[in-house]
Amino acid sequence: MNKNPFLAFEAKALDENRPNGREPLLGGKLRSKAVWVDESLCIGCTYCSCVATNTFAMEKDNGRARAIRQDGDSSELIQEAIDTCPVNCIEWVRFEELENLRLKLESTPIRPLGLPPLR
Repeated sequence: MNKNPFLAFEAKALDENRPNGREPLLGGKLRSKAVWVDESLCIGCTYCSCVATNTFAMEKDNGRARAIRQDGDSSELIQEAIDTCPVNCIEWVRFEELENLRLKLESTPIRPLGLPPLR
């Protein structure tokens, strides 16, 4: 058995690294649209965060979905997550709209799930 520690430096690297479909593809093509979750409509079913795990997460205070990364998953996987939403609270929007949507959402009263609605 050869115990030469320098053999690791002589090993040939793979010519091409290919994605296996389980990692986010960063630095890929820019999307023309962004994904947005209207948290005031979300019922906290977790479907989107189970399908597109690198894009959606459940917000801890109110238990609703939130888009945490725009480049986390492929457009096809995000669209699948959108299609699974039972209340249609996820949509594609223009990147320029995100700030206004966020400000509008901040001014909307949202109660944690399980509490009766405000009257």
